[in-house]
Amino acid sequence: MTTSTAAGIGKILIIDSNVFFAKRLAHALEQQGFEVLHSPDTAYAMTMLEWNTPDAIVCATNMRELGAYEIVPILHGDAKTAHIPIVALGESGEKSLMAAFRAGCDDCVDRKLGPENIAAHLRTFLRSREEGFHPTQMLESSVTAMEGSLSHLDLPGVIQMLQHSRQTGSLHINAGDTDGIIIFDGGQLTHAESGELIGDDAVLQIVKNCNRAETGVYKFIHGYAPSTRTVLRSATELMLQALREIDEEEHGNEEEVLF
Repeated sequence: MTTSTAAGIGKILIIDSNVFFAKRLAHALEQQGFEVLHSPDTAYAMTMLEWNTPDAIVCATNMRELGAYEIVPILHGDAKTAHIPIVALGESGEKSLMAAFRAGCDDCVDRKLGPENIAAHLRTFLRSREEGFHPTQMLESSVTAMEGSLSHLDLPGVIQMLQHSRQTGSLHINAGDTDGIIIFDGGQLTHAESGELIGDDAVLQIVKNCNRAETGVYKFIHGYAPSTRTVLRSATELMLQALREIDEEEHGNEEEVLF
């Protein structure tokens, strides 16, 4: 196990048996200002969490024994480690994202992006958590595009973070033709509105539409949650259904083009 000596903005534990890749990622993270720990062995890494607790764990999904998906219930089941965000380091695609959500990971990143892009993504991810999930500011002018675009990774990731940290307040989304709001009460989705839709249907529409939007902004506002409950299913169930429907629609469009 190796540790950087520079004082950083936070500490990240990398669990990956690919030592060469882990070293490159560690260097990229150190360039971002992080202190970095690395272990090629998950079991050993788990033993040092109590006395050397990281601010986040980046764990490969293809470990021989315990990977990212397997360590989530272990860490979430212990009050001392339940607060540590877990980022799955795996492959791209809907199946990988669904697996990460199903397992309870806080984020999922494609290792093919390369160390520098992964490091930048992790810094943005942790900063969003620290600053109260304000990844962008809602603009009053006609210019409502955020840097980059709302993709299926962004909005579900924000919803997942708000859920895990048990936040109470309203998530406002403005992307393309979609103008919606999702209410959280202690991390649980309780109410949603988008156009004429409310509840579960509104959540599904917001996530699916934001996946297709080229521009968009979202902002979470802490505060009072109304007692009215219209969202009856869990955030994880809704995210999985939305992503599954997106995948089915894309496959359907591809088949239409072929014929």
